[in-house]
Formats: sequence, structure tokens, C-alpha cells
Amino acid sequence: MIVMTEGQKRAIDAHGEKTYPNECCGIMLGEVLGDGTKVLKELLPVDNSREDGEQYHRFEIRAEDLLKAEKVAAAKHLDVVGFYHSHPDHPSKPSEYDRSHAFLFYSYIIVAVEKGKAGAFTSWELNKEFQFEPETLEIE
Repeated sequence: MIVMTEGQKRAIDAHGEKTYPNECCGIMLGEVLGDGTKVLKELLPVDNSREDGEQYHRFEIRAEDLLKAEKVAAAKHLDVVGFYHSHPDHPSKPSEYDRSHAFLFYSYIIVAVEKGKAGAFTSWELNKEFQFEPETLEIE
């Protein structure tokens, strides 16, 4: 399960709308509770580093951006708990590309952006068979 605020959800929605018709992406920092629940504390929007002609259906986070996020998290006694991105004019379900580039443990939030307007909002985790399963998403 991942827990976030309504303001954090609105920020992800707004990022997806701003970058439409391309995919947005960002890194999520938070705390992991003893039961495995991830509590989102901070969003770090990053530039989609895919080449221009691919950004409409792919995102990529530079290693430097991830390293910076790890340093920010450590300084705040937080962890990188996942990543978010948008699916312009596509459902908020992970693609095969998303699955093949994902890692265990992390949450993957996807917001569908239809014709420039944020819509369906979901979270996913890889299971031990490296398949995505819906993750419970609690918005406070």
C-alpha cells in the first residue's frame, strides 16, 4: 500500500497535464512502515530524458536524477519509494515496457491524461514473478 495526500495527487496530475502530449515522470520519496506501507512525503519531478520523438509514449529518468534523489532522501532520512509517470491518451495501466524496466519493492504510479486532462490514477507493484499487480492507493 502507498499513502499520499490529495495535494500530492494534484501535483502529479498537474505535471502530467503540463507535459501533455508527452509523458511526465518523477521520483517519490517517503517512509516505509514496519508493515511495508509506503508513506509518500515528497515528489521530485524530473525531466523526461527520452529523445524527443519517443516522449509521447516512453519516459526515462537519468541516472544523475536518481542519484540526486537518493542524496535528497538520505539527507531527509527518507527513502526512494517509487516513481510516477503519465500515459497520454492511454489507460493508467503499465505497459510491457513499464514492466520490463521496473524493479521489485518500488511503487509505480500512473496517471492517464486524456486530451490534456488528468484522469484515472493508479499504483502498481511488481510481484515475485515480475508481473505488475495493482497496489492499494490511499489518498488522504
